[in-house]
Amino acid sequence: MSENENENETTEETPDAPVEEADAVEAPAEDAAVADDAPEAETGPAPQSEPKKKRKRLPRSLRPHKGGRQRVRATERKPISREEKPEHERGRSQERRGVVVSDAMDKTIVVKVDVIKSHPRYKKVIRRSVKFHAHDERNAAHIGDIVRIVETRPLSKTKRWRLAEVVEVAK
Repeated sequence: MSENENENETTEETPDAPVEEADAVEAPAEDAAVADDAPEAETGPAPQSEPKKKRKRLPRSLRPHKGGRQRVRATERKPISREEKPEHERGRSQERRGVVVSDAMDKTIVVKVDVIKSHPRYKKVIRRSVKFHAHDERNAAHIGDIVRIVETRPLSKTKRWRLAEVVEVAK
C-alpha cells in the first residue's frame, strides 16, 4: 500500500471514533445497573470465548497450500500393461578359473583364484590370490585340478560358488 492510501484510511476512521467513545461512555452506566442486580456475576470469572483452534493436526486437504502447480486429476485410468520377463532376469553371473587347494569337505572344494591387476596409481603389476568355497555335487574335483566356478545363490555361510567344470585334471 502507498502512503496516500494509509492517510485516506486514517481520515475515514476518525469520524467513527467519537461515536465509539460515546457508546463506551454509556456502556459503563449500563454495566453499573447490571452490577447492582447481580453482584455474584462480577465476582466470578468472566466467561471466556472458545479456545482458538489448533492448526497443527489438520488433514492434508485442509492445510494451507503454498504456491505451485496443482496436479490435474486424470479423468480415466490407464490400463495396466505387463511386459514379458526377459530370459535372463538378473545380471550375468561371474565365472572364475582357479586351482583346487582342498577337497577334504564333502561336496565342497576350496578354489584358489590368482588375480593379476595393475595398481591404479603406480601401474605396478600386483598378484593376489583369493580363496573361494565352491559346491561340488559329485565330488569330481581333487587337489591340483584346474576348475571353472560360477557364482550362485548362497548355499551356506561361506559357499557362494558352484563347480561348473573340471578344465584340467591334476597329474
